[in-house]
Amino acid sequence: MLDAMAHRTRITFCGQTRPGDVRLAGELGIDALGFIFVPGSRRALDPAQAESLRAAVPPLAQVVALFMDPEEALVRAAIRALRPTLLQFHGREEAAFCERFGLPYVKTLAMGEGVAAAESLAKRYPSVDAFLLDGHKAGEQGGQGARFDWSDLPALPKPWLLAGGLTPDNVFEAVRQSRPFGVDVSSGIESAPGLKDGERMVRFVEEVRRADGFIADPPVR
Repeated sequence: MLDAMAHRTRITFCGQTRPGDVRLAGELGIDALGFIFVPGSRRALDPAQAESLRAAVPPLAQVVALFMDPEEALVRAAIRALRPTLLQFHGREEAAFCERFGLPYVKTLAMGEGVAAAESLAKRYPSVDAFLLDGHKAGEQGGQGARFDWSDLPALPKPWLLAGGLTPDNVFEAVRQSRPFGVDVSSGIESAPGLKDGERMVRFVEEVRRADGFIADPPVR
């Protein structure tokens, strides 16, 4: 039984906008919660909204502040309000900018540009703590449900999370096939942009854990 639990895929629920969704994520044992500070995003928060949501975050959960080509002032305001444990950058931010805030960070690689481009870009971020592979193209926002080929993955020097088009219906196969450090989901557990669906949240977690069990103890053929 212990062997069957040896593999554990981390889970991030991104695009949080409501305290009830944050609390349910905590009850489900989610590893990280993502809060978006990208003007124009349908899930965007201002610092005041983020501060009110922060109170609902359960103990020990990672708090992720997500940006895309932000001004430094926005990042600092978000840090003051949200008190994140991790920053996530989705744009063309250089490593020096990502490092400026003294917090661990994740850098998104746009898999819509292909594997070679992702591997080349990754080399420019030696200080990164993890990468996130999303299905969109460079310059596009995440959270659009864009998938990519899970069998064609870049070779990366740091842990990576899988994102892009994940849902309760396909995350088992995604985890089984790609074996990521973690998965990141937003639109795949929503009833509308920014509105998480409790049933989908529960099913998503169940399917990730089912995949973990399969990886740790595959069926004998």
